[in-house]
Amino acid sequence: MSIEKVRSYLEPYGVADRIREFEVSSATVQLAAAALGVDEARIAKSLSFHTGAGCMIIVMAGDVKVDNHLFKQQFGFKARMLSAEDALLMTGHAVGGVCPFAVPADVKVYLDESLKRFATVFPACGTAASAIELAPDELKACLPGAEWIAVSKPIE
Repeated sequence: MSIEKVRSYLEPYGVADRIREFEVSSATVQLAAAALGVDEARIAKSLSFHTGAGCMIIVMAGDVKVDNHLFKQQFGFKARMLSAEDALLMTGHAVGGVCPFAVPADVKVYLDESLKRFATVFPACGTAASAIELAPDELKACLPGAEWIAVSKPIE
């Protein structure tokens, strides 16, 4: 089960006991915010994109979206999100529970600067009914090799 993989992954970082599981869905920014009782902006959504040879995950605040110009400037190719089938196959997590934790070693993770506005944010934990509260620096510490980037813009 994906949440157990995530729990095992987070154990060495001392935060696994902070995973929350819900009786309701947290599969979208809106549902996660309602389940947690927080502002939608604090939901750390994980978006998965094709890289050509594989995929990457970009974690960003719930109130922003990918700025295609900044994405292309950062990576040198056009943003193309994974299908639901590819997301499960390539990240190991189903859509609604995609997260940056316990992903295959070849999946590069990036953290968007939009997360730094908050004391804590809530990424999913591998299922459509889970989340964990982490400070942005804790999130980065749980993701060795992840890089901070700026590829987002406000949702109109």
